[in-house]
Amino acid sequence: MTSTILDTLAMPVTEPGERPAPVRDETSLHDEILARLRDYIVEGHVPDGGRLSERQLCEMLKVSRTPLREALKVLAAEGLVELLPNRGARVRPLSAADIRELFDLMGGLEGLAGRLACEKITDEDVEKIQQLHHDMYGFYMRQDMQGYFRMNQLIHRAIVDAAANVTLHATYESLAGRIRRVRFSANFARKRERWSEAMREHELILDALRRRAGGELSDILFQHLRNKGAAAIAYFAEAQPAAAPPSAGKPAKVE
Repeated sequence: MTSTILDTLAMPVTEPGERPAPVRDETSLHDEILARLRDYIVEGHVPDGGRLSERQLCEMLKVSRTPLREALKVLAAEGLVELLPNRGARVRPLSAADIRELFDLMGGLEGLAGRLACEKITDEDVEKIQQLHHDMYGFYMRQDMQGYFRMNQLIHRAIVDAAANVTLHATYESLAGRIRRVRFSANFARKRERWSEAMREHELILDALRRRAGGELSDILFQHLRNKGAAAIAYFAEAQPAAAPPSAGKPAKVE
């Protein structure tokens, strides 16, 4: 019988009369595996261009190869990984030119989203974004990179959602996966300086959104993304000499 995600679960042992623990359905398990694997790659646990060891990832995620490979296919479609014929998968490497082009394109999309959002956004939605900004600032003060990045992404997505443009949203999502890992890494470049700069930019974003200043918000968002792209390029340029390239055919070690 073909194995499924449910095959990875051990059946719970119950006493007579005891209710068995609820079993999560296959879809929720797939989403959980996908989210964990995506975060693992985005947070830089495997170097740029590094091979992904299926065995080690299966051990880490406590899953079989079938659900892992399904998750890798999704991440390949998002642009985070490359599937190599008969050689597994690796984290997709991006050149400085790739990064620059992607951030310019995302800046253009977010700039348009900001302009449209100012025409349509409700006071309630602005308040929600203000709360996300407040939470992000708290993570920034605690130097919590993961929490900060999570709130940061929610703010950007909330602005895109507020634009209420289906085609824009679909285009944005198609590129978001490719750029997410690089966007996360940008925060490590000149860490304190970039974080402070990014927080100031987000204050300007929030202020323009409150005033429904669409043209101003569009320009701020475009420049904000350009600055992130430049920071990401700087980070990878600084990190590359220190990182030894993986040996040919040898998977990157997964802790």
